[in-house]
Amino acid sequence: MNFPLYIATRYIRSKSSNNAINFITIIAVIGIILGAASLFIVLSGFAGLRDFTLEFSSIIDPDLKAETTIGKSYTLEDNQIQQLNAVKGIASYSKVIEEIVLASFDGNNHPATIKGVDKNYNTVTTIDSVIPNGGWLYPKTPQIVVGWAISNYLSVGVNDYAKSVTLSVPKPGKGQISSQSQALNQVNVINVGIFDINEDLNNKYIYASIETAQQLLNYKPNQISHLEFKLDETADQDEVKEKIQNILGNNITIKNRDQLNDAIYKMLNTENLAVYLIFTLVLIIALFNVIGSIIMMILDKKKTLNTLFNIGATVKDIRKIFFLQGALMTVIGGFLGLLIGYILIQLQASFKLIMITPSLPYPVAIQTKNFVIVMLTISVLGIIASKIAALRITKDLVKTS
Repeated sequence: MNFPLYIATRYIRSKSSNNAINFITIIAVIGIILGAASLFIVLSGFAGLRDFTLEFSSIIDPDLKAETTIGKSYTLEDNQIQQLNAVKGIASYSKVIEEIVLASFDGNNHPATIKGVDKNYNTVTTIDSVIPNGGWLYPKTPQIVVGWAISNYLSVGVNDYAKSVTLSVPKPGKGQISSQSQALNQVNVINVGIFDINEDLNNKYIYASIETAQQLLNYKPNQISHLEFKLDETADQDEVKEKIQNILGNNITIKNRDQLNDAIYKMLNTENLAVYLIFTLVLIIALFNVIGSIIMMILDKKKTLNTLFNIGATVKDIRKIFFLQGALMTVIGGFLGLLIGYILIQLQASFKLIMITPSLPYPVAIQTKNFVIVMLTISVLGIIASKIAALRITKDLVKTS
């Protein structure tokens, strides 16, 4: 053990003869512990909130989505289908048609987005796992599955064959309209299921077979809005993405799950950064106590420092003693804070101590990167604070007995 580190560890373990200095040191260490624990708890809370938010959208979000950059739809050629079927890494893919429609039932109207899907769709997503009432639709049938909010707006139940839901879209074209039949394309369908994901999606989507959507929109065979892909667990996403891009051409853009939720990611990341900066500011304020504690220790040890100087210690060595003392205080306090924060997060995850609603605990997630962020933040700020305090030591100070 080198000389400055040995003296620094002795100063940390021993009490000062001045009770005020001991008190200031304890306050400084407690501030670091609470600051580190608070930062870790907040980061873990935001990580849990992020996972909780994305958990719902991931139910219907594919691994990759290929959509056109020109217009609303594109035609998938037969040779492209054959090439996609041969791509290694693609577990399954589904053709999808999307368009805004007006849904009508028993005098009630509600705008929604029809999502016409083929028979592979429920192998690409897990939509069939969030249908508490009814079931998933059969391919090539005039059936729909609606969101919980849409079912409430329309007052439509499940498997009510006495009354059908009417889906309407404006017909494309020009000129005057003399009747509703000339203005709208319509299909009559039966609701066979109600899905429940989250408020936004429950109020947005009506699922139908791709044949129903083609009939409603007068789409040609293989004319689609986009393709949705599920990849093998061992597949290289970037490699598969590049192969799909080469098959479909430059007019198609391919997005992964993160890009599909970029607005949510940006919002959560911005909020996370803002809270991190706020709690970092709290840590900076707490570390002023470390600076004060070290300076008070320097003044208290003036005679000892003079002795060290006289027996051959340099000013640089003496500065290093107090620099290491402050750094060790910070690291030890940060470690204890992380330990307390980890215990509290584990208690929340295991025993649901804090509830958002009577049935929904506040979500938390323990991530390795949060340990690194907290310790790195504490260490950097602690080193800066210790350096500032250690620079107060001058040759004149240590020579004065």
